[in-house]
Amino acid sequence: MFVLFLFIGQRLEANPDLVEIRSVAPTIVVDLRYATAKNVTGRALYSPGMRAWVLPSVAQQLAGAQKFLRNYDCGLKIWDAYRPRVAQELLWQLAHKGDYVTNPEGGIGSLHSWGVAVDATLVDLWGHEISMPTGFDEFTPQAAMYYHGSDPAVESHLRLLQVAMGANRFYGLRIEWWHFVTVDWKNYVPKNEIEKAKPDEKINAPEAASQKKPNSKS
Repeated sequence: MFVLFLFIGQRLEANPDLVEIRSVAPTIVVDLRYATAKNVTGRALYSPGMRAWVLPSVAQQLAGAQKFLRNYDCGLKIWDAYRPRVAQELLWQLAHKGDYVTNPEGGIGSLHSWGVAVDATLVDLWGHEISMPTGFDEFTPQAAMYYHGSDPAVESHLRLLQVAMGANRFYGLRIEWWHFVTVDWKNYVPKNEIEKAKPDEKINAPEAASQKKPNSKS
């Protein structure tokens, strides 16, 4: 058994300028699942004091999405944001989900580790989660960006989330409806890291969050 303490200062691994999301958009709800056992590994990968950090421009994009969603009496909940590399290594080791979790030694690793990606869902005005296709880290076909179920409310909620994020310059991920990446992520990841990535790990011209995009991983 091990105990992993990931302190706020570890955001310096990616970029010393990362900001806390709620410092820019205080009405966004934060529930970092990797600071709890409520994730695919069944244990906490972050310390309880871990906060939701992203690049300043990404925080502004999230604020725009939150403003959009307020028109529909709902808002964002962030399940994950900046993820320290050591946490990605543990996630890779423990999750046993190679089709969904990125090997940190392969190319750029997870875009979460660069402060350019978030995992998000919707909540109502009281902070209660709204029905979506699956829960967090449910790595199944039902977690795909495109909803194939029969519940019109779930389909509507997913579409609303995708439109809000797409309108604020995020891409979606085909195999995980909750995962979003800023459209200009390549501006913040070192070029040599991008070039080391295998072709199927690159995000080369994905479309808006509400549309299709190529395969990628968390």
